[in-house]
Amino acid sequence: MKILAVDSCSLVATCALAADGKLTAEYVLNDKKTHSVKLLPQIRQMLDAADTDISDIDYFAVTTGPGSFTGQRIGIATIKGLAHAMQKRCVGVSALEALAYNIAAAAGWFVCPIMDARRGCVYTATFKDGEYVTRDRVIPLSDLIEESEVRDTVFVGDGVTVFKEEITRRLGERAHFPPFHLEHLRAGSVAAVALKYIENGIISDYKSLTPMYLRKSQAEREYHERGLL
Repeated sequence: MKILAVDSCSLVATCALAADGKLTAEYVLNDKKTHSVKLLPQIRQMLDAADTDISDIDYFAVTTGPGSFTGQRIGIATIKGLAHAMQKRCVGVSALEALAYNIAAAAGWFVCPIMDARRGCVYTATFKDGEYVTRDRVIPLSDLIEESEVRDTVFVGDGVTVFKEEITRRLGERAHFPPFHLEHLRAGSVAAVALKYIENGIISDYKSLTPMYLRKSQAEREYHERGLL
């Protein structure tokens, strides 16, 4: 069984190929190019390097959010198009759950993926031993820190770059951070979560893949503030 996994919810664009429970190939790009420019070439180059044709893929997996609204739509549209063309099934994965899988076995500590949601807020969830403790949500960073004051927690995700200093100041030795190569989401982790979903029958067709938005877009918020919505 071969899984093509993709993520473009943050600044990083990444794709991976997993075959029979093994990671065959993984590409990660963290540069200034837009996902619409780099994602498909990444997938093509990776499949060519792995001597794999797109028709060989059994399942197409993608993060559905939370994260950049534009990035979410690019990744989902890419996977929907490929799955439709190949007439194969899809798996939608939370970007937060995939982030937690970067360090699923973290010495029994809690794992807390954080993605910058702007205005002092983060997209987050809490995991232990790879399983959800709290669901995906958007909350002020200050609230998350208060929740974490009584437990050792590993923070992972692009929010670490933005909020590491504040988290460390408030939590001290209870806050832990992964090395840089595990800080951002990797498509290999998306594939690992997707495999778990497939084994449990949690799959869909390309038509039912939709973005997971945990908050209104900036444009919607501005319209609401002006009384236009």
